[in-house]
Amino acid sequence: MLKRLGRLGRLGMLLIAGIMMLAFSSVALAAPNDVRAGSQGEDVRQVQQWLIEKGYFDGEADGICGEDTVKAIKRFQVDNDLEADGICGRMTRAKLNPNAQDYTSGRPMMVEATAYSAYDPGNGMYTCMGTLLKHGIIAVDPGTIPLGTRVYIPGYGEAVAEDQGWGIRGAMIDIAFDTHEEALAFGRQYIEIYILD
Repeated sequence: MLKRLGRLGRLGMLLIAGIMMLAFSSVALAAPNDVRAGSQGEDVRQVQQWLIEKGYFDGEADGICGEDTVKAIKRFQVDNDLEADGICGRMTRAKLNPNAQDYTSGRPMMVEATAYSAYDPGNGMYTCMGTLLKHGIIAVDPGTIPLGTRVYIPGYGEAVAEDQGWGIRGAMIDIAFDTHEEALAFGRQYIEIYILD
């Protein structure tokens, strides 16, 4: 009886491991800048703006993909002979704006990302390069990502490496936000970014 339970336990563990691998692989297959229900950030705001320009969305481009944004994406997809799944992926994005850059063509890099702003205690208003510290700037280890490098951060948008920090070493970045509250809300995440040049 104990041997049989042992085999069942091992089978159960293998089954659980298989399910977890399937779940992780399906997440990995999703494009990092797909806009879908629940998405937030600069990617969503850009898609909403394109939908507004084409007359499919009459809401505000607030960067939050809610029910109205999903409905607008579906209407656009139906009118353009695309699968009406409400997800703005590569095909829908290409139809919405044929001139849009496909950021996933950049070199992917996994990084540990933190966030900061000019209003955090101890920070100044300028980067180490003398530029104003604001959204669109990241602090890097110049030995890993050279200063001046353009990157794309899913959910944030494009940024330029114009700052460095004493705690930023190796594959780490510090993402600049315009407010202390936004930086706190971002916290610490492990994300994939794209090196554009």
